[in-house]
Amino acid sequence: QVQLVESGGGLVQAGGSLRLSCGASGRTFSNDAMGWFRQAPGKKREFVAAIRWSGGRTYYADSVKGRFTISRDNAKNTVYLQMNSLKPEDTAVYYCAVALVPDIAIMYRTERDFGSWGQGTRVTVSS
Repeated sequence: QVQLVESGGGLVQAGGSLRLSCGASGRTFSNDAMGWFRQAPGKKREFVAAIRWSGGRTYYADSVKGRFTISRDNAKNTVYLQMNSLKPEDTAVYYCAVALVPDIAIMYRTERDFGSWGQGTRVTVSS
């Protein structure tokens, strides 16, 4: 049973940066994909970014492309989300999750295609 723990959230001014971490335990990843989602108050959880564990290919939502970077550290079993040029609309609770079937999860990018959700880390961007 994989367990994910997110960290790194906080309060930042617009234009600032944060780096989120998602530490995984309970299994070794190989032909997997990991994703970051976020949920703003009163809104549905939405896809932010994903990365294939093998090869490191990355995928982004249009709203964060060019500002956010997802990466992974195989040795630490950790996925990161570097967030730059933050905007107030980036305010949300950010979650990481494991793709249930990587090719399908990356194609459709919906929360039902991911599992083993972490508890989330809150990001607040002030204007």
